[in-house]
Amino acid sequence: MKIVVDNKIPYIKEYLAKITNDVIYLPGNEINAASVKDADAIITRTRTKCNRQLLEGSSVKFIGTATIGFDHIDTDYCQQAGITWKNCPGCNAGAVEQYINAVISLLKQEKGLHTDSVCIGIVGVGNVGTRIMSLANRYGMRVLLNDPPRKERGESGFVNMDRIVEECDIITFHTPLIKDGKYKTFHLADNNFFNSLCKKPVIINTSRGEVIDTDAILNAIRKKNVAETIIDVWENEPNINLELLNEVYIGTPHIAGYSIDGKYNATMMTLKSLCDFFQINLDFNSSLPEDIKSLEVSDKNYDVLSSYNPKNDYNILLAHPEDFEKIRGNYNLRKE
Repeated sequence: MKIVVDNKIPYIKEYLAKITNDVIYLPGNEINAASVKDADAIITRTRTKCNRQLLEGSSVKFIGTATIGFDHIDTDYCQQAGITWKNCPGCNAGAVEQYINAVISLLKQEKGLHTDSVCIGIVGVGNVGTRIMSLANRYGMRVLLNDPPRKERGESGFVNMDRIVEECDIITFHTPLIKDGKYKTFHLADNNFFNSLCKKPVIINTSRGEVIDTDAILNAIRKKNVAETIIDVWENEPNINLELLNEVYIGTPHIAGYSIDGKYNATMMTLKSLCDFFQINLDFNSSLPEDIKSLEVSDKNYDVLSSYNPKNDYNILLAHPEDFEKIRGNYNLRKE
């Protein structure tokens, strides 16, 4: 069996060595048609576009992406070509919760945010959005949830976007990127969205960069239609808009989900999917190794900023925005 692997996926080499000696590790953006032509499987992240151009004529049968998102996979082509793909839903939900928790703590300390009088709108209520809902409840916020697919399945507790833009002091996006169709999220936050805001909310995006129209949010910032902006994901990564980078309250290089815990979860989930598909009996650990186990915090007054402050990541990116991909690829993983 030959497997081509993104070389930034941690904790995977020792396990793959038990499966096969034929493993090629490459940077995600250097995985190409030549390298996967005779491969049986690809294990990747978002920087590898798994489409017809990469896969046609190859022997690839399985793609495992160690990420929640899968918009880098042409799922229609994979279905036509008989290629199975698997992502890792929920793998880094705790890391994104930590990031949002740190952002809220900063807003409290530096901007005078009173969380007990705040209404937060959570757009997209999957694994991550559900964690953010619980976090907001712990802060005493009033919570509005927007998730059209879940609402249309008959689930209760969801509101339309007009309630979000009318009532919310914070709006945070946790949707997948869907470019067209009934549940389109591409440029969900466009000029119409920002012009419809009844308050001047804090905008947070840790989902996909294309969910927010860059020109539209820049216009909203210039017009002071938003109070603060926190952006972790950007259109046209890694060639991000430098004006937006300099206008936001916090801007980070797509690392909100980059915790040790989240990375380990993603690796284990991907390995399990690989083994299930190829019917391989591999004995691997599903819990964190002792040396990287999460910190257990029992003090309810514990300050998340003592373990993680996203402004540090912002300062690094501000200093060298041209190194977006390098900073992201060599990120010093944090504990949750």
